[in-house]
Amino acid sequence: MSIVVTAATGHLGNLVIDELLQRVPADQVVAVARNAEKAAPIADRGVEVRIADYNDPAALAKAFGAGDTVLLISGLEPNRLDQHKSIIAIAKDAGVARIAYTGALGGPEADFDLAADHRATEQAILDSGLPYTFLRNGWYNEVYTDQIAVQLEHGVVGSAGDGRIGSAARRDYAAAAAVVLAGDGHEKKAYELNGDVAWTLTEYAAELARQSGKNVAYNNVPAETHLQILIGAGVPETFAPILVDVDAAIARGRLAGRGSDLSRLIGRPTTPIADSIAAALTD
Repeated sequence: MSIVVTAATGHLGNLVIDELLQRVPADQVVAVARNAEKAAPIADRGVEVRIADYNDPAALAKAFGAGDTVLLISGLEPNRLDQHKSIIAIAKDAGVARIAYTGALGGPEADFDLAADHRATEQAILDSGLPYTFLRNGWYNEVYTDQIAVQLEHGVVGSAGDGRIGSAARRDYAAAAAVVLAGDGHEKKAYELNGDVAWTLTEYAAELARQSGKNVAYNNVPAETHLQILIGAGVPETFAPILVDVDAAIARGRLAGRGSDLSRLIGRPTTPIADSIAAALTD
């Protein structure tokens, strides 16, 4: 019986592995990854690596075992809902003890396009009858701080108005996942995970300007203008509307936060956006 982390070499998965190894022995952890070479640093830490792709049911069937606790990290491909449903069925057939899933803040109440697959995946897990834990992640600080180089040159552009964003660092969410995977009492629970302090894009731009010493402002634009800016910047035409819709959700308050589950699970305050800006500026 192991703790199995899918997409283990991804940004979130790699951090979940790291957080788990601070809580349980390496021989209790299994990393599922597509690429053995990329997973080598994880294997070097004593973690068993099983090679499987979300599109390869035969390989996935060998990745799960009876009694395992599985973290299904949501996929990124357009067919991810089909992938998720396949993984859920495979996990059930394997007799796993529990499946945890990284969904979207708000769960069934998340009414923006990006959350649709998450809502459907949660329902598929419920329909499967598997014991579950839903980790409904809010926005990551890194969604914005990864774009600092562009922001310093062109400013912060969006269509979220004065909507507040209750984000936290990716490692905060990874720590919460590790706590849930390694601990007891989380079965049939849904955790709404977000940062302790919500902020606006105007406040974000002001903090970036303060720390960088450069003139950075937030330019709030109409949704259609935002869409054309994203497409012009190289965002795929199929994905750009989804990002614009997220900003509309922010403007409606959907990502402002829904309580203190995250800080309670990890036993500390969540990482402020100012700290993530400072870290990104020193990278």
